[in-house]
Formats: sequence, structure tokens, C-alpha cells
Amino acid sequence: MKLEDKLVVVTGASQGIGRQIALSCAAEGADVVLAARSVDAMVSVAAEIENSGRAAQVVETDLTDRASVEALGRAVLDRWDRVDVLVNNSGIGGPAAPIWEVPPDEWDETLAVNVSGIFSMCQVFVPAMIECGDGSIVNIGSIGGKRPLLNRAAYTTSKAALIGLTRSLAEELGPHGIRANLISPGAVEGPRIEWVFEQQAIAQNRSVEEIRTQFEAGAPLRQLVRAEDIAKMVVFLGSEDAARITGADMNVTAGMVMY
Repeated sequence: MKLEDKLVVVTGASQGIGRQIALSCAAEGADVVLAARSVDAMVSVAAEIENSGRAAQVVETDLTDRASVEALGRAVLDRWDRVDVLVNNSGIGGPAAPIWEVPPDEWDETLAVNVSGIFSMCQVFVPAMIECGDGSIVNIGSIGGKRPLLNRAAYTTSKAALIGLTRSLAEELGPHGIRANLISPGAVEGPRIEWVFEQQAIAQNRSVEEIRTQFEAGAPLRQLVRAEDIAKMVVFLGSEDAARITGADMNVTAGMVMY
């Protein structure tokens, strides 16, 4: 197994991509800490992990609250005394409006969750990784960090910032034996992308099906990405198979973005 007996912390683990990442890591032999706001949903994920024979810990966490992130750190390190893989998956879609109409509080919230939250997670967990002299950080970005999305300035700005943050982490943590990489998913099947399609349809005065077809046509493989595809890349980057990979931005886009 690729993650045998490793401890993996996953934010946003209650649903969607985060849920699949947690389950896939457990399937590869890891014990998993689930961090998110929705406790009931995480308890369900934890039950699946425990039924598979691995351990799971559920910690209610609000990434916009530094005290909450620090409490997560204490809960994890008090129980496990280490973190092998940190998966910063939590994120929100942010406002869907022309930039001159974006409410400032919604702009601030998007940056607080998608960027500052990851900064806080790294500040809390990196010292333990440095002490161990090993570890892998995997940040979940987006193709939105590489190209504009209509009426999604807050989101694309936040995901572009993650590219710089990940590269800085790789540069600073490499001498300590810690790797940091980014995954940039394309359009991932699920409720969030359906919301994006709906917002784009409104903005462009087109049907949702037209927008979906446009997205699929923009990928050489003519399909959307699955949460399982992202999870497999997380497992790879967290494993020894990626021991010489750091500072990378891994596209999982069905070819929609190639840079």
C-alpha cells in the first residue's frame, strides 16, 4: 500500500473531493484526520474509514478562525504526535459577479478560506513535520488559478495565490525533507461544478447544458474530471513514489489546461 501507516490530515473532508481523498488515503493504508465544519457528514466518512480497518479522527474546524485551526493542531498532535501528509483541500467558490460588483465581505471571505486558511494550516503543522524531518503537503488549487473564469475574480485570485504559496513552501521546506505540491483540477463532476455552470449560464444568457458542453469540448478528452482522479494524485504525491517531486503544479484536467 502506498500510504501504509501514514497519518493524513484532510481539510474539507466532509464531502466531494475531500471525502474521496480521505477514503482513498485510507484504502492505501493511512489513518486519516477529517477536518471541516460539518461534523455529521465527517462522522459518516469516519465510519467508512474505520469499517475498512483504519483509524479516523473527526475535528470540527473553521479555517477562517485561527483559534479553531490551532485547536485542530493540538487535537491531532496530542493523539498522533506527527503528521505525514497534510492535504489542504478546503475551499469555497466565492461570489459570481463582475469584479466591480463583488461585495467586499465576500471577496475577503474567499481569500480567508482559500488562502489564509491554508497559511494557518501550514503554520500549525509544519513545525511538527520539521521535527520529524519528513512530510508531504498537498494543496488543492484549480485551473482557475491559471486562467480567468468569467465573473469569478475572487476565486481565481485565491487559486493563483496558492501557486505562489506552494512554491514558497517547497523552497523553504525542502532542506527539512518536506515536499509541497499543488494539484490543479479541471471541472470536477459534482454539485459545485453544477453551481458554476448555472452561474455561467446566467452571466452568458445561455442554457446550463450549453455551458456544460462548452466545458467538455474545451478538454481534449471531452469529459469532466472525477473526484477519484484528484484523490489518486493526492495518494501519489503523499507517497514515496513522489519522493523527488516538490514545487510541482499537477494538472488533473482531462487536458483542459496543459501549463
